[in-house]
Amino acid sequence: MNSLEGIWQPLYAELGGEEAPKMALEKMEIEFRDGQYAVRFAGLTADHGTYTIDSDGHLSLHGVAGPNAGRTIPGLFRFSGDILSICYGLGGVRPAKFHTGKDPLLYLVNYQRKTS
Repeated sequence: MNSLEGIWQPLYAELGGEEAPKMALEKMEIEFRDGQYAVRFAGLTADHGTYTIDSDGHLSLHGVAGPNAGRTIPGLFRFSGDILSICYGLGGVRPAKFHTGKDPLLYLVNYQRKTS
């Protein structure tokens, strides 16, 4: 099922080329449902808002509450089997590829759909 709808667990993440700690990723999840997104950490909603799919492979998060309130975060997404990869442009510019390099404003996450 190649749909963003559902709850996703991050398996790998990097910001500006630096890998995120696995312990932090295990406590996080993102849910996409009915045009809304919610990022949860240890079961508590840390950030939420709406999202739009702008074109094939392009999405934008529109923060409503939390640290991204009032911000639009453009990104790229793709599916590879049951893995969803999203590269977020935290500085408001859509990434050109699924790679962060040393850019601290690019955040790449590989997610797996949660079954429960």
